[in-house]
Amino acid sequence: MGRILGAVAFGVIVAGLVGGAVAAPGQCEVSGFGSFDCDVALDGDGLTFALPDGQTFAFALVEDNEGLGYLIAPDAQPGQRPDELGTFAPVDGEPGCWAGERDVERFCVLVEQ
Repeated sequence: MGRILGAVAFGVIVAGLVGGAVAAPGQCEVSGFGSFDCDVALDGDGLTFALPDGQTFAFALVEDNEGLGYLIAPDAQPGQRPDELGTFAPVDGEPGCWAGERDVERFCVLVEQ
């Protein structure tokens, strides 16, 4: 069975790709990539996972029902800023799914228990 992630975030995105995080196998879905198996790194109030093209997707919860999404390049260097995807909010009726401000970007995460 799986555990659906509804309100999680990633605390330290820019500095490292995930120091001290706990990873769990799961199923991820991201706009433009469809659904794929992933290892989700959970760290405090956050998460990251690798995309099929080698980038890392990171999500940071900034307050209840609002988070920020980021893409980290596969060749990112310390101190390099990630690409900001903007604000995300939970999708009504779809636990574990978050949509961008204009519903252009969207992601869902289901973690195995």
